[in-house]
Amino acid sequence: MLGNLPEESTSFVGRNWELFRLDRTLRKHRLVALVGPGGVGKSRLALRAAHMAVEGFPDGVAWAELSPLYGDRLLLATVSDACDLSDHTPRMPVDALCEWLAQKSLLLVLDSCEHLVDPCRVLVGDLLTAAPGLTVLATSRQPLGLDDERVIPVDPLPVKGPDALELFAQRVAAAGGVVPPAPGPIAELTELPPEGGFTTGDAYQAARWICQRLDGIPLALELAAAQAGKSGIEEVAARLTSRFDVLEATEDTTVRPERHRTMRTAIGWSHELCAPLERLLWARLTVFRGDFDEASALAVCSGGPLPSTEIGPLLERLVDMCVLRVIKTPEGDGIRYRMLDTIREYGAMWLRALEEDAVMAQRHAEHFLRFAERADREWLGPEQAHWYRRISAVHTELCAALDHFLRTAPARALRLAGVVGFFWSCCGHLHEARDYLDQTLKAHPEPGPERTRGLWALGVTITLQGDYERAQLASDDCTLSAHEDGAPEGILEAAYLSGLIALLTGRPQTAGEMAAHAVGRAIGRPFDSPGRLRCHLVQVFALTGLQRLEEARELALSLRAGCVDRGESWTRAYLDYQLSLIALFCGNPHDAAIHARAMLEGKQGIGDNFGIALGLDALAAAIAAAGDGERVGQVYGTGQAFWSTVGHPQRGTPELRAVREQCERAAREGVGDAAYERAFQQGANSDLAAGLKAALVPPSG
Repeated sequence: MLGNLPEESTSFVGRNWELFRLDRTLRKHRLVALVGPGGVGKSRLALRAAHMAVEGFPDGVAWAELSPLYGDRLLLATVSDACDLSDHTPRMPVDALCEWLAQKSLLLVLDSCEHLVDPCRVLVGDLLTAAPGLTVLATSRQPLGLDDERVIPVDPLPVKGPDALELFAQRVAAAGGVVPPAPGPIAELTELPPEGGFTTGDAYQAARWICQRLDGIPLALELAAAQAGKSGIEEVAARLTSRFDVLEATEDTTVRPERHRTMRTAIGWSHELCAPLERLLWARLTVFRGDFDEASALAVCSGGPLPSTEIGPLLERLVDMCVLRVIKTPEGDGIRYRMLDTIREYGAMWLRALEEDAVMAQRHAEHFLRFAERADREWLGPEQAHWYRRISAVHTELCAALDHFLRTAPARALRLAGVVGFFWSCCGHLHEARDYLDQTLKAHPEPGPERTRGLWALGVTITLQGDYERAQLASDDCTLSAHEDGAPEGILEAAYLSGLIALLTGRPQTAGEMAAHAVGRAIGRPFDSPGRLRCHLVQVFALTGLQRLEEARELALSLRAGCVDRGESWTRAYLDYQLSLIALFCGNPHDAAIHARAMLEGKQGIGDNFGIALGLDALAAAIAAAGDGERVGQVYGTGQAFWSTVGHPQRGTPELRAVREQCERAAREGVGDAAYERAFQQGANSDLAAGLKAALVPPSG
């Protein structure tokens, strides 16, 4: 059951009627759109409604945040990620997503669709047609325009009721201030503040006037509250009066609706209250499409009048002013920051006015190229699993960097695509990896190590999609390119790719010979480079496939010890997978289960659903050999659920398929078809995380 909803980081105020209406509409209609201007609270309302609706959808709620997307290139990938689909097939992504959702009863929330209305309209139309149990809730500044769409306007909080004042008071308190209670009978407010402005003691009336002057727009109230916590409510009211007087005297009121002008003016007022360096950082931070951390802000935004030593304190001040929001990552990898769309749009306008937009885009791209190169250099080290998580967290930024380099420096685009392609292949981003690698290889056709690396990454990606014929073509090109370069690592990586394809197409003898020839060309140790280690891994697989089990076990244990010493996860997990199979073939189901669970823990750490599916099949086979038929069905069912997330039936090397069929027959015979099928369906229909957690628990006794 999905439940990847963001946390509600602040209190929710009012909106009882809107929540009731939204809940009722979602029960009756399959497409609902919350429509309103920027800053009015559409996303917050959708999030609260989604949390309330979780129990009403058997397959849960999927939340897709679209605001970081510039163009529709990553729309399908973003929605697929939200739905826990990491498709490993060469199908069209939309076909894979439609098939994945076809039998599900799910609420899909598409947040911030306004800049992608046309592609969202097409995608939602396809999904609703293919998946009769799907309901879509969209937030946008304009409707999607589909025939069955039910539009719910989202207005500001009523200024004559308690909600706007309550929101303002809560945010003032969070900023360290206080809105006092009403001193007596509540006087009716006028459009203008009292003669001479509000004085000390008029804080309650000043707060009410601020809510009225800002039209009850939640984001505008939060920006004002951030200032009121520091300088006092009366002072904020006075500044707002001056600011709005200037607006009304200078702006053509026919250009923009009143609420849009109010929101823009409130942001502009906050901008004016910033110190010059705060404004500069605000503008430069708009180059980030999604969340970012302090290290990235430091690398991209410092320079010129903005010294690196000021970045940390300035980020804190922008958080205090509600220009930035703090995002805590679920993995505990530190603090990240996010800028709301409306605020980002204003800052981007200033970045263009400063004529720094091109410079910042270049610095952003170069930073994420260095980021990816460091991840690649440290792949063999103890931070490997951490780098997989970080590469996944900055996926949108890496795509932005690739887009920039494709326009300005194709050679660097190829370098970046080649480096991140292998990471993406393990994190389920196969379609993006293949697309970018195809583009960058065409954009930069010159021979050299970068092309070899790009061809290698492309070959691995296509192999994992199961398109072996095209993968072999990429492998042949990679091998030719590697030998023309003469770089040892390129030759090793090309041999790994050739060996991988041979293994998956039932040719272990050929795979072993290719890997052995490559590692024998030059003297070295297994952990001298990633390519050399991966070739040794191919040798282990090949020896197992040839039933040379003692040799395979000895080599696997030696390599595994080296992985443990270095804290390496990816290779170690596949070595545990092989040791599990070897133990099965040798009649030792206890050790087979231990190694299968160790593999699952390793693959869970890097978010590799393909590897988890393989590991669950190995674990189920080990349990079958131990005679627990119902547990076999449950674990195989959980494995089937993970195989579904990658769009494949059970896949792996041929020896695994043979083991699976034999063990499944034995389990069915042991407990009967009905009991086995019940257990299988229980595993197949369980929440992925819960099913994996249950599988990782060894039997008692």
